[in-house]
Amino acid sequence: MQASGGFPIDLILFAMIAAFLVLRLRSILGKRAGLEPAPTPASGPVARSGRVVDGRAEAPAATRKLPDAAGPVGRTMAAMQALDRRFDPALFLAGAEHAFRMIVEAFAAGDRDRLRPLLTPDTFAAFESVIAARQTAGQSQRTDLRSIDEVTITDAHLAGTAANITVRFVSDQVNITTDAAGAPVMGTDAVTEIHDMWEFARVLGQPDLTWRLASARSA
Repeated sequence: MQASGGFPIDLILFAMIAAFLVLRLRSILGKRAGLEPAPTPASGPVARSGRVVDGRAEAPAATRKLPDAAGPVGRTMAAMQALDRRFDPALFLAGAEHAFRMIVEAFAAGDRDRLRPLLTPDTFAAFESVIAARQTAGQSQRTDLRSIDEVTITDAHLAGTAANITVRFVSDQVNITTDAAGAPVMGTDAVTEIHDMWEFARVLGQPDLTWRLASARSA
């Protein structure tokens, strides 16, 4: 089942090799703002208060920003709507926020089945290579997505019916990778503000309404 905004409701990344994988992961998932400190006890900002669901505090929705309708990005999105009336920018942005959470959490868990329908083939291959290397090394990644503070459409392109929309995400996360013994090998227990630029792609006018992650980089 899929929402009219374009995302599925029920679905809504060893010396030279290791160095390559780290760089590839940074290009796919983005990197932390500033220098990454050594692992320390959890500190820093915590998620804003929200509703409690199943015993857990649910973080409030992020601040969502649509482009100026009179600007070049707004006009491109209007052209997308003219080609496909099922496309709605506001619903797209809400879906993008949900997809961001799903993809970040599924990558940390190594859940290939959950990732595959949300990524383009090339992006999935990059994610899968990092997951496989992590599993081969006996490592585990823990990601705690404390909050998504901002979701903003920053760019849009339309070539025929091929549409691409770039979204800027600002989030607070805890990311740490541990070895088989549970010792940290990468990341930190500190809450870190992360800035990501994710580009989503879709062919308009097709039955498949899913916007898939086509590329990502740090902001």
